Amino acid sequence: MIQAFGLTSDSRKELPPAVDDVSFEARAGRVTALLGAPGAGKSTALRLMLELQQGRGLTYFRGRPLHRIAHPSREVGVLLGDVPGHPARTVRGHLRMLCAAAGVPVRRADEVLEVVGLISLRDERLGTLSRGMDRRLGLACALLADPHTLMLDEPAEGLAGREYRWLHGMLRAHAAHGGTVLMTTADPKEAARTADRVVTLEKGRLVADQDATDFARTRLRPRVAVRSPHAVRLATLLTKEARTGQRSVEVVQEDGNRLCVYGSTCAEVGETAFRNGILVHQLADETGDMGPGAGTETPGRTQPGGGRESVSPAEAREGNPVEAGEGNPADVPEPRPSRPEDSDVVQEENGVQPAATQSTADASKPLTESLPPEDLLTPTKPVRLPLSLAVAEQLTLPEPVAEPDGHTMGRRVRFGRAARGAGRAASGSPASQFPAMPRNLDSLSALPPPISVRSAPSPLRPLRYELRRAAGIGTSFFTGAAVLLSSAVIAVLLARTGHTSQTRLLTAWPVELPLPPAALGAGLLGALAFGDEFRHPALAADRGTVPRRLGLLTAKLLVAGLTALMLAFLTVGCDAEVLYLLYGQELAQVPAEWAALSASWLALVVGCAWAGVLAAGIFRSTTAGLAAVLAVPVVVVPLAQKAAENASVRTAAGISLRLREVLLVQWPFGGERYLFAAVRVIAQPVGGALALSLAVLLCAYLLMTLRSRVR
Repeated sequence: MIQAFGLTSDSRKELPPAVDDVSFEARAGRVTALLGAPGAGKSTALRLMLELQQGRGLTYFRGRPLHRIAHPSREVGVLLGDVPGHPARTVRGHLRMLCAAAGVPVRRADEVLEVVGLISLRDERLGTLSRGMDRRLGLACALLADPHTLMLDEPAEGLAGREYRWLHGMLRAHAAHGGTVLMTTADPKEAARTADRVVTLEKGRLVADQDATDFARTRLRPRVAVRSPHAVRLATLLTKEARTGQRSVEVVQEDGNRLCVYGSTCAEVGETAFRNGILVHQLADETGDMGPGAGTETPGRTQPGGGRESVSPAEAREGNPVEAGEGNPADVPEPRPSRPEDSDVVQEENGVQPAATQSTADASKPLTESLPPEDLLTPTKPVRLPLSLAVAEQLTLPEPVAEPDGHTMGRRVRFGRAARGAGRAASGSPASQFPAMPRNLDSLSALPPPISVRSAPSPLRPLRYELRRAAGIGTSFFTGAAVLLSSAVIAVLLARTGHTSQTRLLTAWPVELPLPPAALGAGLLGALAFGDEFRHPALAADRGTVPRRLGLLTAKLLVAGLTALMLAFLTVGCDAEVLYLLYGQELAQVPAEWAALSASWLALVVGCAWAGVLAAGIFRSTTAGLAAVLAVPVVVVPLAQKAAENASVRTAAGISLRLREVLLVQWPFGGERYLFAAVRVIAQPVGGALALSLAVLLCAYLLMTLRSRVR
């Protein structure tokens, strides 16, 4: 069950908020549709409920706010737009990667593929999927952790009839098994066909909360669609016959030769056209939308040639034009009550929140000038009162109460309703018979609490997630192949020119290049480890920004380091083999100080990979990560060399003896030699600059992580 209270988005500059004081609930075992035109605030409401956007309000998922749920993906499945996966990743690989992030067995990927009908496309790339298949994959991602609640933003947008029917069946099946489904749509017909309850938004405000049957009865009207080259003449005849027969008929002309006739039937329209010899190209029954403000707008008159002609039944008896209505009196919505004490009751029964309204005749005047004081709260056109009245009355926030299954849920409260009730009680209005909300000036707040945007949780199995992410696409393999090929070519060219040391030949590192190809490739792979997360945020598809968590960072550093070690060994091995094949044993000999040189080489490649990971995680960009790797030899090394050139009166001679004295223990297997080798590596300009850069990047990453947690 979902319960939302007082959802209000932050307004930008002088614009009104996209969502303003919206409260509703979606019950378990039912499909609830959030209906509204584009820009009505449907997606913003979902993002506020999921704590993806700053604002105010409360949302309970089976009695708990989302940030209080340990594993949100196991409670709420979300589909917001297209699947944000890497286009080169396979369908099955994408789901297996998300299985590691959600902490569910890998076999769950094949199970959901079977459920959504994508098992035959499990080896297809995400970039080749059609719109319908992408929607199926998005639903599979939402169902992966077997959540109780599904929240889908425009799930049927762009789907064909067959795909829509399949989606409708899937949502119905989930609700039939006790789950909660909340979906948004801009099509009222889709809402009436799919949902059990329809919540209607208009300009960010709640205007209706009804069962699907009541919604179809009060907000959808049957009509007859007619196409004729003589549409104007046919509209005039239909209006004339309605006046003569004292019937409630409305005729609306659309698109030149198309008419929409409300309150009549195909038989009656066809007989009128036949008697008068009018050619008809189309004659069919349809269901049209009256719009969110149906039943509340002032009726207007237009002639058949310019829009609509309508007559009320009372005017029809007097020979006046007929007002908009249905042919079946049972389908006609009841008129709005004019008494203040009845208005809220009827609107509450119909699922429409009561609101202050303003007469159309006095629309140009302020609300307080166009109405007498005793009727200030009971006009006829809905206009929501500001929340400042609620501030004055110190409303209570919804308190959770116990559900039968032991969970807690929030009490259904409408902040605007309580404020209006308090205002009427103060003015002596008959509506004061409604109980007022409790007030506590010491501990209760007048406004809903603010919504804080939180980053996505770290993967429950970060190392497994990172391995599947890195191996799921061919970028790593292509980068490694390019590095080995370029290193071999550079080594051959250096051997031909001569005057190059053995070490630079084996590592393919000419003096003109700031870094060897292996180090650049390792840095690129490290930058991609975090850069792909921000470019294709599969890990944070429904939770905002990619998390900067230490567990995820450790996994990425470990995988990037192992990849860099493999790349460093393969580079030296391939270069030595190529030099041996072309020039013989002379250029393929192992240097005398191979241990220290190997340590320096491995430290350089691994350090570049880690620098790329940290920089991409800090700046949220692959390009920034690679730029940080190149900045080490281009910027940091010259600075380190300039600092080392300064005169010094003391040196670090005898450091090995002093280390032995400090440790007081003889290292086994000659371990102090490796420690001294590491110290010598750091003492070199490149090694020192790289170590300094890594320390700075790591401190920056930790600082940003702690700052996000404090926020």
